[in-house]
Amino acid sequence: MSKVETWNLNDMFGIEPEPEESKEIKEEKQSKTEIYISDLVPFKNHPFKLYQGERLDDMVASIKEHGIITPLIVRPLENNQYEILSGHNRVNAGKLAGLEKAPVVIKENLTDEEAMLIVTETNLIQRSFWELSHSEKARILAERHEAEKRWGKNSNKINEIEMMSNIDGYEKNSNSGTMCPQGETRDKIAGIYDLSPRNVSNYLRIDILIDELKIRLDNNEIPFRAGVDLSFLKEEEQKQVEQILKEGHKMDLKKADTLKTLSRGRNFTYDKAHDILSGKYFEKPKKAKKPKFTPKFTKNIVEKYVTEDRNIKEVEELIERLLEEHFSTNQEVTKETE
Repeated sequence: MSKVETWNLNDMFGIEPEPEESKEIKEEKQSKTEIYISDLVPFKNHPFKLYQGERLDDMVASIKEHGIITPLIVRPLENNQYEILSGHNRVNAGKLAGLEKAPVVIKENLTDEEAMLIVTETNLIQRSFWELSHSEKARILAERHEAEKRWGKNSNKINEIEMMSNIDGYEKNSNSGTMCPQGETRDKIAGIYDLSPRNVSNYLRIDILIDELKIRLDNNEIPFRAGVDLSFLKEEEQKQVEQILKEGHKMDLKKADTLKTLSRGRNFTYDKAHDILSGKYFEKPKKAKKPKFTPKFTKNIVEKYVTEDRNIKEVEELIERLLEEHFSTNQEVTKETE
């Protein structure tokens, strides 16, 4: 059996190891130091919104007085730059506070999956899951879902990432839950974040929306359930929907469900999508009004010409023939005068 790969947290946080751990520390040495804020770059595709308003002001005031106390977690890039994994808000507030340097923990040899999990876990430690926007929740659940699929049988890997993420020593939010030892991946995620498996599935769908539609969802321009249905559209179809929505049309559950049905049936076109979003698709064609004959016509005229030698059918046929001759003659006159 191959040895399970683990991360040494003592080394990462600068804690003196026990003698028997010295070999592991040499193999995976971490550093805790200060670096220039100008050398820090945000995590690529960072899915979380930065603090604003009073929350940002409070952080800036605190940093001006005490500095950045909790180190950032970063990983090295080329050109002597470092990618932020934990601490985007601290860096932003630090810049506003006029700081030039920030304390960091440098983590090397991370895969992109491990780095992203650190990003999501640290955000959950700092903020409640329910405080996040729909798109932020979706990103967290999607990353955790991938981690469970990749490392589900190696809970040590996930646990160590969680421990490393919690460098502040805060107690994790109560609605984050704990690892479920058994069950399907989706059900594990449901237990961790106190969601139903169905909600987890819905958020995993939301994560594959294009960014523009995610923004509309977060701004309540698209109902959540409608966003789930739109996620079944191909990427190019979603872009066409976004283009049409820019005209000012509204999205609702009925429209989203209809678009989903068209996409699944491979009947999606830009013109059909436009008709759906504008509402034209759902307009019922107006039925031609049937003429109503007045009692005067049926009784006083038709019956007037019905005799013993001429029945009502003959009268009706005569009326029809005369009307045809009349209107055909008028049409010919009209054409001649045009």
